Amino acid sequence: MVPTRITRKTLRRGLVAAAALPLLIGALASCGYGSQADDKGDKKADAAADGKKLSASEVRIGYFPNLTHATALVGLQEGLIQKELGGTAVKPQTFNAGPSEIEALNGGSLDIGFIGPSPSINGYVKSKGSNLRIISGSASGGVKLVVNPDRIKTLDDLKGKKIATPQKGNTQDVAFLNWISEKGWTVDPESGKGDVSVVRTDNKVTPDAFKQGSIDGAWVPEPTASKLVSDGGSVLLDETALWPDKKFVITNIIVSQEFLKEHPDVVEAVLTGTVKTNEWINANPDKAKASANAKLAADSGKALDAKIIDPAWPSIQITDDPLASTLRTQSDWAVKAKLIEQPELAGIYDLTLLNKVLKAAGRPEVSDAGLGAK
Repeated sequence: MVPTRITRKTLRRGLVAAAALPLLIGALASCGYGSQADDKGDKKADAAADGKKLSASEVRIGYFPNLTHATALVGLQEGLIQKELGGTAVKPQTFNAGPSEIEALNGGSLDIGFIGPSPSINGYVKSKGSNLRIISGSASGGVKLVVNPDRIKTLDDLKGKKIATPQKGNTQDVAFLNWISEKGWTVDPESGKGDVSVVRTDNKVTPDAFKQGSIDGAWVPEPTASKLVSDGGSVLLDETALWPDKKFVITNIIVSQEFLKEHPDVVEAVLTGTVKTNEWINANPDKAKASANAKLAADSGKALDAKIIDPAWPSIQITDDPLASTLRTQSDWAVKAKLIEQPELAGIYDLTLLNKVLKAAGRPEVSDAGLGAK
């Protein structure tokens, strides 16, 4: 009789163990163990193993949720930048203004950034040339003067009106102040008061201010310009018309000098990704437009309406060329407006890695207009 009791006891233990087994597996899996978790872990390990062994585990990239930062939007959305980085993870950060991005770069919380020329100049000058370098171009154009057609019908009608720019000393503000000066009108650069009232207003607020009638127009980048048009505004001037060859830098790619020195392989991989992104954008404008809009939706929670993005997209030229000579011009305009003192810009560019990437792609090198690092 004893063997029979042992067999039944053993059987009961076996049944209990069998019943507990799924629970145990589930618990192990939830803790990162088990076959399901191992499969995921293996895939991650394989991805890292297949990726390039670069000198940094991550790179922090900053950009604005604006169409003029299309290289960042599309490059991140399509994974074209990450693909070149392999096992080095991209850590994206969005900013709403140039000064905050420069502050992040100076403070060591950002490695690479997409940014306009004026903040690039200001950041370089304030650090006395010790912190950042412009390493590539990204975009040209995409800036318009949009006005209330009931109040302003010609450029001469701007006198005595209130016109918004995004921020004191930003790229559009400098361009507008220079345009006012060339008209023979005067404006105090600090207060914005004068023959034209220059109202410094965040791009997110400008459309509401325009609809409420508290401003008569705005000199702004896309998509803000097209938002104003959709609200009844009229394009009175496209800034592109004011420039030789109808090109001027609106977005640069900058890097912390420390990061460039310590991780040139990572910077080169990012630039390889941006060059390939720009090539894809220019070859597939409609797909690229949709991709940029998808990224904007992911970043802001809302995509742009077709009536806004459709007219805005073609006004932006995507380019690897930093258009360095136009940055020098914009710097001269800021000096002329007494927003900054004459800066020493020698060394603000380091296009070594960009030209290496372009050469490898069979493309011509681009110029730093004599402002390169020695």
